Amino acid sequence: MIIAAVCIVDCVVLSHLVGVVVERIEWADDEVRLIARQGDTGGSCPTCGQYSARVHGRYWRRVRDVGVSARPVVIELQVRRFRCMNAGCPARTFAEQVPQVTRPYGRYTCGLEKMLGSIGLELAGRAGVRLAAAVGVPVGRDTLLRRVRSLPEGPAQPIEILGVDDFALRRGRRYGTVMVDLATHRVVDMIAGRDGEGLASWLRERPEITVICRDRAGGYGEGARTGAPQAIQVADRFHLWQNLGQAVEKTLTGLQAGFSPPPVTSAPADPASPSITNPLPEKKIVTRLRTQYAAVHELRQQGMNKTAIARRLGLHQATVRKLADARTVDDVLAKTLQRAHLVDDHIAYLHERWNNGERNATQLFREITARGYQGGELAVQRYLRQFRRGRGTAPRTGPKPPAVREVASWIMADPAHLAETSKAHLTAICRRDADIHRVATYVTAFAKMMMSLQGEHLDTWITAVEADTMPTLASFARNMRRDIDAIRNGLTLRYSSGPVEGSINRLKMIKRQMFGRANLDLLRKRVVLRH
Repeated sequence: MIIAAVCIVDCVVLSHLVGVVVERIEWADDEVRLIARQGDTGGSCPTCGQYSARVHGRYWRRVRDVGVSARPVVIELQVRRFRCMNAGCPARTFAEQVPQVTRPYGRYTCGLEKMLGSIGLELAGRAGVRLAAAVGVPVGRDTLLRRVRSLPEGPAQPIEILGVDDFALRRGRRYGTVMVDLATHRVVDMIAGRDGEGLASWLRERPEITVICRDRAGGYGEGARTGAPQAIQVADRFHLWQNLGQAVEKTLTGLQAGFSPPPVTSAPADPASPSITNPLPEKKIVTRLRTQYAAVHELRQQGMNKTAIARRLGLHQATVRKLADARTVDDVLAKTLQRAHLVDDHIAYLHERWNNGERNATQLFREITARGYQGGELAVQRYLRQFRRGRGTAPRTGPKPPAVREVASWIMADPAHLAETSKAHLTAICRRDADIHRVATYVTAFAKMMMSLQGEHLDTWITAVEADTMPTLASFARNMRRDIDAIRNGLTLRYSSGPVEGSINRLKMIKRQMFGRANLDLLRKRVVLRH
């Protein structure tokens, strides 16, 4: 048995036990027990360093080790307690420790503690417990989390280019701030809150920072100015482009009338014919919007402001603002008239069959289901009901106009990556509507300025947009003046917060892996210490 123990100790698997004399090996209860003792004759006092070989007593210590062949390994180590021979040492006795194996009060070997820390760092509690059990290390989830919290951090490295952004610990309630070294793309720290004061306190301890990349949040801007006045602030281009896209989408919401070509007038049909092309009365909501639009603009011409108009007409201020900012009533009605319907892709076929005399909704439902319709029969009945009773709007005979978000994506996309059909649709829309054409022109100019790093043209672009008649884009341009220096640096310098966004995506994955219940200290360990 001792020969087998020597063979095991000499192998690579248990190479950390070279300083231990293994007397025998026992197999019991699906675990491997190594009965061992220290091989040295004495030890050094951890308090004063005095060497001593005088044994005061002995006791048995049970330490878990890394599993072998998926079996748990337990070392039952006979430990000697020595008497310190230094009369001036406050420690009368001390217990011997095995290098790379034991530590004071430790129940796991140093190698197993390192292994558990790595498992907990990657998988956290429950998943880490399952993996540890599979490799022969039974452990509890709380133990794994304690190992992660106790992992040491290396010395702080100097940071020159810093990326800052916020993340949600609990959306709408608790937030934090993540700091990323943009030179190494590594998360260096995480703090609670997303206000400027916390960021300023963190920056005061690191005067070597020269560049700070951030989003356009006012708190971070003020915190960077207060905590690191020597640093250059750079507004992130991703957030600038995202904010511009939101402004474009809001602007296009009021320009939907230009998405569709003007209706083609045709010869009036025979009133006695059951054709679906007979004009139908408009919907009640369309009539109501026409009345409200006329009333709002009449009061505006009388000099009343939007708040007074809202009180006079009993409307919400947002509704009054939408009606007052619209160019024509068609821009207001476009969203209602172009509302998506389940049977939109089969309208042309339904119109053809209706005009041919088919009035059975169930039969029409079966026919369009065979053509790929995935909705229910009730939706078909509701669509045809307006023509049975003579109510509703005149049916669309042409293709459905694109949605606001779709047109916005065409405008914001790189023309080289845009499909030919989408490019043709966008060209036709811009040719029909001068306002949409100007929006696309502004976006193209901003994209060129951003991609070519021509921040010196920013003031000219802002002035041109402010002088235009589109309030949403003008508001976006005016807000840029509040942080003009950082935005100009973002459109001139090559620094970017892209690595910060990638780190936040990884942070979200780790947080969801712990079901969102991790405290900031544990989440910080798992993010900062992962490479």
